[in-house]
Amino acid sequence: MNTTNTDEQPLSALIYCRVSGIKQAVEGHGLESQESRCRDYARDKGYLVEAVFPDDVSGGGDFVKRPGMVALLAYLKAQPDKNYVVIFDDLKRFARDTEFHFKLRRMFAERGARVECLNFRFEDSPEGKFIETIIAAQGELERQQNGRQVLQKMKARMQNGYWCFHAPYGYKFDNIKGHGKILVRDEPMASVITEALEGYASGRLASQSEVKRFLESQPIFPKNKRNEVPQQRVVEIFDRYLYAGVIHHPRWDINYVPGQHKGLVSLELFQKIQERRQTAAYVPARKDISSDFPLRGFVACSDCNKPYTACWSKGKNKKYPYYLCDTKGCISYRKSIPRQQIEDGFVKILQDMKPSRELFKLARAAFKSIWNQRSKQIEQTLESLKSEVIATDKQIQNLLDRIMSTTNTTVITAYEKKINDLELQMSLAQERLGNSAIPKGRFEDFIEHALNFLANPYKLWESGKPHLQSMVLRLAFSEHLAYCRKEGYRTPKTSLPFRMLGQISTSNVEMVHRGRFELPTP
Repeated sequence: MNTTNTDEQPLSALIYCRVSGIKQAVEGHGLESQESRCRDYARDKGYLVEAVFPDDVSGGGDFVKRPGMVALLAYLKAQPDKNYVVIFDDLKRFARDTEFHFKLRRMFAERGARVECLNFRFEDSPEGKFIETIIAAQGELERQQNGRQVLQKMKARMQNGYWCFHAPYGYKFDNIKGHGKILVRDEPMASVITEALEGYASGRLASQSEVKRFLESQPIFPKNKRNEVPQQRVVEIFDRYLYAGVIHHPRWDINYVPGQHKGLVSLELFQKIQERRQTAAYVPARKDISSDFPLRGFVACSDCNKPYTACWSKGKNKKYPYYLCDTKGCISYRKSIPRQQIEDGFVKILQDMKPSRELFKLARAAFKSIWNQRSKQIEQTLESLKSEVIATDKQIQNLLDRIMSTTNTTVITAYEKKINDLELQMSLAQERLGNSAIPKGRFEDFIEHALNFLANPYKLWESGKPHLQSMVLRLAFSEHLAYCRKEGYRTPKTSLPFRMLGQISTSNVEMVHRGRFELPTP
């Protein structure tokens, strides 16, 4: 039967096309082929195609989430006095969900639109509605079965150590022979993430707020419209076991599986980060601690032992930088000290910490002795870790045997939790075992950076970079520096390496005579 409009004006038609993803739309030309078939159908029927509405989203779920379908319904609603025919290539393109299928049918009917499909004839008879329901339910069943199959494959792949979701910052997917798609380092972002994680674990970045500001200082790290890194993004980075080379997805009961990809940091360092997060919170670094006032919060007032604050004071023609004590009740309260006076004195302290050449050679020899001693300790550690791995694996097997022999759900839950803890413990032990090998290479190659810092800490300070200056303060000094308005800096309390070097250089040491030691005679 020819359904061509009997009036002089042909009936207007709207075409809806959908594919399940962007890849199908781009590579498979699915949208183009659907539109072409629908246009041929409309031409045979004598319809005038007025508009085409494409979608490249999955067929499951609410059609409201499909931009093309939303636009189509809005188009019909905007022209209530005009009747349309909505053409689909296949009934599965309509809605692969029984509930939404009939919901869509009602919404088209309310807008005066008739639905036609190239491979299905809609009928309002009881038999026609029954067949339509069966076909809609079949589409939903296929969608759910496909989803289950994809989910099972993803779980199996993740249990084998492969990440199946989007690549996090610092990683990208690459096709590697024998692995398929696998995470690999994405430089230079990977190095930025590594530095942030290592900085927090070591205490160089004392809080998550400092990590946030460090990431904001990196031009390549993505930021929001306000040119800031959201705090939640820092939390997400700290929560990702992927960065430790481990697959951990509790929602799918996948716990601490060694990943096929290489971690940006070690699992031991990542656990140290989690421990730091559980300890007492650090006072976050203030936003105004910058290159303008690098000693703010570190140099303290000698009268009240509270850290100095800092500010720019507005003069007649320009602004002047000052440090000052902001502690009420202190005799130095609001007494300003020129920035140059504070910072020049600090530079002098750093420059005086530079050891002599002879003393530096002595420190180098001490490091060498410690290095040799540590190498022997590593050999003992390796044997201990091997025993720990064997013992932990035996505990896991015993708990699994107990689970098989009990029906009490409470006991099973407790055993499963203990197994998860033991699996993490064994992963840590295995990683330490892999990392505890005696380092191959020259001693000088490993200790070079530490020796360079001990030789001249001022060199790192003069870089002017806030995070490097903050590192100098933490590595060179064990306490805040006390400063008196009238007398200047008090004696600084340096960290252990500089303190030991200072004691050696100031002690009264002489060579022992080659003769015998005898008591003096009268």
